Amino acid sequence: MRPDAPHQRLYLFTPRLDDTAAFIGAIDGILAAADIAAVLLRLAEADERTLINRAKAVAAAVQRRDVALLLDGHADLVARAGADGAHLTGAEAFAAALPLLKPDRIAGAGGLRSRHDAMLAAETGADYAMFGEPDPELERHGARAPFAEVEERLLWWAGLFAVPCVGYAASLDEVGALAQTGAEFIALGEWVWTHPEGVTAAITAAAEHLTAPAGQ
Repeated sequence: MRPDAPHQRLYLFTPRLDDTAAFIGAIDGILAAADIAAVLLRLAEADERTLINRAKAVAAAVQRRDVALLLDGHADLVARAGADGAHLTGAEAFAAALPLLKPDRIAGAGGLRSRHDAMLAAETGADYAMFGEPDPELERHGARAPFAEVEERLLWWAGLFAVPCVGYAASLDEVGALAQTGAEFIALGEWVWTHPEGVTAAITAAAEHLTAPAGQ
């Protein structure tokens, strides 16, 4: 890890939700388990009004803990839902969403299949670049040697760019290695929600693998 690297924080993916009530009931305790910077809300397909109402309810529950709520896609709904921004997958989707998000809201870039795509996203206003997250088929974007490639990309980015990067951990075992790259944020995927000891235990364990102690 770079000696001047900042305090690292977690970034939490939600399951793909079609009923947010149970999630809202549990999220306060979950967010208290560790230093979580942002929650990425992944919503099941529904009509626009339903999506907005669900996102509004989750945003209120998340933001009262001073945690950012980002929508997975749906940049056109961010303002109406009261979300803090959106995470866009792919260079084209990111570019198309920028006018809807800037300058007031967070525009996160993922699904970056090449260094060129990542650099272009940073140059055009990305607030962070994410590496290693899965595509809909649960394969890492563009990775032939998945984990090694993610580590290499994060080391390259963290050493050269001021725009923060996010490393996606596909399991608890990956968290420590990704943190060592100097990535400012470590994203936790669906595995935290199926952890045998529960989501709070999974998040607490992930926080213990970060290179900077929580609360420092």
